[in-house]
Amino acid sequence: MDYHEDDKRFRREEYEGNLLEAGLELERDEDTKIHGVGFVKIHAPWNVLCREAEFLKLKMPTKKLYHINEPRGLLKKISSVLQKITDPIQPKVAEHRPQTTKRLSYPFSREKQHLFDLSDKDSFFDSKTRSTIVYEILKRTTCTKAKYSMGQGEGRRKDSALLNKRRKCSKYGITSLLANGVYSAAYPLHDGDYEGENVDFNDRKLLYQEWASYGVFYKYQPIDLVRKYFGEKIGLYFAWLGVYTQMLIPASVVGIIVFLYGCATVDENIPSMEMCDHRQNITMCPLCDKTCSYWKMSSACATARASHLFDNPATVFFSVFMALWAATFMEHWKRKQMRLRYHWDLTGFEEEEDHPRAEYEARVLEKSLRKESKNKEKRRHIPEEPTNKWRQRVKTAMAGVKLTDKVKLTWRDRFPAYFTNLVSIVFMIAVTFAIVLGVIIYRISTAAALAMNSSPSVRSNIRVTVTATAVIINLVVIILLDEVYGCIARWLTKIEVPKTEKSFEERLIFKAFLLKFVNSYTPIFYVAFFKGRFVGRPGDYVYIFRSFRMEECAPGGCLMELCIQLSIIMLGKQLIQNNLFEIGIPKMKKFIRYLRLRRQSPPDHDPYVKRRQRYEEDYTLEPFAGLTPEYMEMIIQFGFVTLFVASFPLAPLFALLNNIIEIRLDAKKFVTELRRPVAVRAKDIGIWYNILRGVGKLAVIINAFVISFTSDFIPRLVYLYMYSQNGTMHGFVNHTLSSFNVSDFQNGTAPNDPLDLGYEVQICRYKDYREPPWSEHKYDISKDFWAVLAARLAFVIVFQNLVMFMSDFVDWVIPDIPKDISQQVHKEKVLMVELFMREEQGKQQLLDTWMDKDRKKDEPCNNHGPKACLDSPEYPGGAL
Repeated sequence: MDYHEDDKRFRREEYEGNLLEAGLELERDEDTKIHGVGFVKIHAPWNVLCREAEFLKLKMPTKKLYHINEPRGLLKKISSVLQKITDPIQPKVAEHRPQTTKRLSYPFSREKQHLFDLSDKDSFFDSKTRSTIVYEILKRTTCTKAKYSMGQGEGRRKDSALLNKRRKCSKYGITSLLANGVYSAAYPLHDGDYEGENVDFNDRKLLYQEWASYGVFYKYQPIDLVRKYFGEKIGLYFAWLGVYTQMLIPASVVGIIVFLYGCATVDENIPSMEMCDHRQNITMCPLCDKTCSYWKMSSACATARASHLFDNPATVFFSVFMALWAATFMEHWKRKQMRLRYHWDLTGFEEEEDHPRAEYEARVLEKSLRKESKNKEKRRHIPEEPTNKWRQRVKTAMAGVKLTDKVKLTWRDRFPAYFTNLVSIVFMIAVTFAIVLGVIIYRISTAAALAMNSSPSVRSNIRVTVTATAVIINLVVIILLDEVYGCIARWLTKIEVPKTEKSFEERLIFKAFLLKFVNSYTPIFYVAFFKGRFVGRPGDYVYIFRSFRMEECAPGGCLMELCIQLSIIMLGKQLIQNNLFEIGIPKMKKFIRYLRLRRQSPPDHDPYVKRRQRYEEDYTLEPFAGLTPEYMEMIIQFGFVTLFVASFPLAPLFALLNNIIEIRLDAKKFVTELRRPVAVRAKDIGIWYNILRGVGKLAVIINAFVISFTSDFIPRLVYLYMYSQNGTMHGFVNHTLSSFNVSDFQNGTAPNDPLDLGYEVQICRYKDYREPPWSEHKYDISKDFWAVLAARLAFVIVFQNLVMFMSDFVDWVIPDIPKDISQQVHKEKVLMVELFMREEQGKQQLLDTWMDKDRKKDEPCNNHGPKACLDSPEYPGGAL
């Protein structure tokens, strides 16, 4: 332990010495209230800030002010009215007020400092920009000693001479030192405390009051202040979340109207009325073998009436509406993103390639050492010719250059990791399918067990009981597997050893999304598209493991069960993950960390013990783990809102209510519970936009199949226009039921109590399109089945293409860049050209003035000869 601690201390000393050489100022504080932790405070002086701002091409405001184009005429009146109406819900933040003027921005240059307003150098670079610059230096500054102590095993220590030759190619920075425990943390400081009477007013306190408080849930977010404090990447996340939540308002209103339409028309729905009519006296076939008996269709009356709330003609309209809503939301976000890019001076910003990750460079070094050791072994076994000694030295030197400078990880190096990824992901998906199968077996066996219960109330509520308990099991499994899959996705990405942080993040997002998507939606896909499809028929049922009969849908269809499944999983995930994982677990971690630090720290009752400094307070906060969990949660919710919205029109409403809380919850977490993240510049939300587009396109296809195959919308249309005698839906229920002669039951599958209804049953009914028992081809699929199937497939094709065309039309009609923003960007370019032209003209005029003065001085000498200049006042003493 002493050896490792000394090694870390030597590396810290070298690294901090390199930081001093880079121009940073360091201040050490070893005497802290946190036992065993010393702090190094880093300050960047003005000349370092200017140098790095020029390297990073940071756009800074110049002295030049220009007026922003304002709407005129009717648009101006509408804008002023809207501004007055929305004034109570605007945050009381200076950055959020509408601006009429804007400073022209230009990439900072030390040669053109006269262009910028440097009257107050302390505030020219704000704290966010300073932290970005300092962290960039920390990543770039190398520590050569760290390079040779990172690897484990004796193999790397043997060839110390070879390692010493390679010190100059080291690229390890702060990320590597953090990963190896040389430093425990590196973070920018918060501006100050956010609560208390004697606290100085700062941006953190302002954010807490106007953004991170539940009391301001109805207000807009101060996005500009969020960006100023946390950086563009986090600002874009909260801006996207705000736009998404805002767009859920019209979707929620339409969803409520569709639901109310179903409530208003439930008493006029003829199929549900026929199912509830006791006079129909339709006897249904048993739902399971032996233990289940015959049952009356009227006993499913409540389910049929509830199904109509979500399975009605308005559902089709709502599916089309939500597809167009998703396209409009994507276009609206693109326009909002361009507006923010203009206001945040990111119009010409292009992300540069990141520094290679420490793990990647460690693998490259390991590969180069392995190659060179092999070459060394070859040279040792091959006798060296005296005549070629000089040539051999040249070859060895060239080989060393190639190994250190041109070694990269190829697909051959990564093939084991890729293979492990493929096998692991397939295995995880198989585990998800196996769990869903286990829940299916639970449902079947539980239904059979409850059917043997002597209580009539238990037997009458078998479907509701089995569905509710199975969905709760699914919910618990989904939440647990979400956490497991998140850890597995991170491990799988680590073994791939991506080169840059951006590549690492994108690969991690793809794997995590794939696994969590399958985990969250597999139970719902089963109910929507597989339950009741492969049941068979009475006398010839399909069995799992030759003992469990496949589940059937209720007479009203599986849409009601799909709605129950979707609502419980969606609401359960939001409530449990928000309350338990996002509030409870972080608070518990913070409390445990507080107890541990308090045990290690000196007692506070000592009057000479100094008050905790800002950096000590921030050290006790939770480290920032990235935005991936936040985005992932919202993308999965977006899937619930769009993919199966045909079965649950209230999904947008529940998503809206959740997001109103989610925004303030995340805001409070960032302001009060997390260390301040390093500000990262970003011009968009990255790969998440492509995932959103993919989910939106998939939603059109899935909703087409839900309406066509899961609901009874198509069978009703086919009956209405092909089979109805009087042009109404009377007789539809009887048309969808086939007949079965109970004498055709297989041995051992008939009900144990055939007289349970009080009379002997000869013919029972089941939901399917098959020939009756008195037909020549009894129990074969009837022509009605093929007519309905053809109509269903035709509907899928028409619906999908029509909605896709409408979505693309919306995409084409709405321009990606708002007209006023494109005009302002063009105006900025013109003003910048004019500014530089005036500067060049000023320089030229100044040069011409100096040349004129020189010419005037030379004129007397040219007119009167050299002697006339000897005693002239311009040349005293006759000096030439």
